Amino acid sequence: MGDSLYEMSVFAKVVASGSLSAAARDLGVSTAVVSRRLAALEARLGVRLVNRTTRRLALTDEGASYHEACLRILGEIEDADAAAAARRVEPQGVLKAALPASFGHLHVAPLVPHFAVRYPKIQLVLSLSDRTVNLIEEGFDVAIRIGELEDSSLAARKLAPNRRVICASPDYLERHAKPRTPEDLQQHNCLTSTDLHMNWEYKGPDGKRGAVRVSGHYACDNWEVLRDWAVAGMGVALKSTWDVRRQIEDGSLIRLLPGYDFGPDVAIYAVYPHRRYLPAKTRAFIDYLAESFGPEPYWDQPRAMEQAPRTKRQVQV
Repeated sequence: MGDSLYEMSVFAKVVASGSLSAAARDLGVSTAVVSRRLAALEARLGVRLVNRTTRRLALTDEGASYHEACLRILGEIEDADAAAAARRVEPQGVLKAALPASFGHLHVAPLVPHFAVRYPKIQLVLSLSDRTVNLIEEGFDVAIRIGELEDSSLAARKLAPNRRVICASPDYLERHAKPRTPEDLQQHNCLTSTDLHMNWEYKGPDGKRGAVRVSGHYACDNWEVLRDWAVAGMGVALKSTWDVRRQIEDGSLIRLLPGYDFGPDVAIYAVYPHRRYLPAKTRAFIDYLAESFGPEPYWDQPRAMEQAPRTKRQVQV
């Protein structure tokens, strides 16, 4: 039984990492060991699970079905371990978290030194990237996502609101008339995130919802680049307050269209595999972030950017 479970975990790791050598590195064994274990598993089952080429691995139909079963079984074992360990005083172990690059850099990384003081036995591995990771296949315990959550097999907890504002630099506004309504944005060069044309949804002062089709000459899928372009006077941007609060306070960006709520359904969430027992290390990390941000996060409070992100936690550690 022990060999069977180990072979299943090796197979799951091969699929998650995409190659035998990468799986071997993650498991701390040689590539030859991984290859032998995978071959032994296929021999025991009497089916080919993976088609191997010189460039990549591809699951067979049988392999895809078996992979789903492996993830379910291994997840249940992890749940059982987590339940048995729930009474441990200190959360511990390796915790892998995937974070949006800019948000993680600005608002999570500064919390880590104080998180480490409180939970010294948790080994934290952060991945800062704006791509959407597959938590289960890539071996992440938790991820932060900003937006409207899609239906999925993942569980989610709201960490904070994600208030967004329309803004532009004083230089840009000297050269262009200030928009008075969302429809006026159609006459402006708008900085967009995925395409040169986008719909920006909003809720007006009267509570009615609408959307305006905006366009511009510049688009980028990196939030920091869009912020820098707005500061440089290249156009009007739709930005999260956590990203531009400092620029709004120092005057390098001017907030436009007060009274309009853009992206009203967007929030900041922690997402994690939907399991009966959430590992103590994952729960500790999520709780820590939720307490640090809260329903009224520091970046939305007056003069918030004069305070470091850790201030609230310093008195609690």
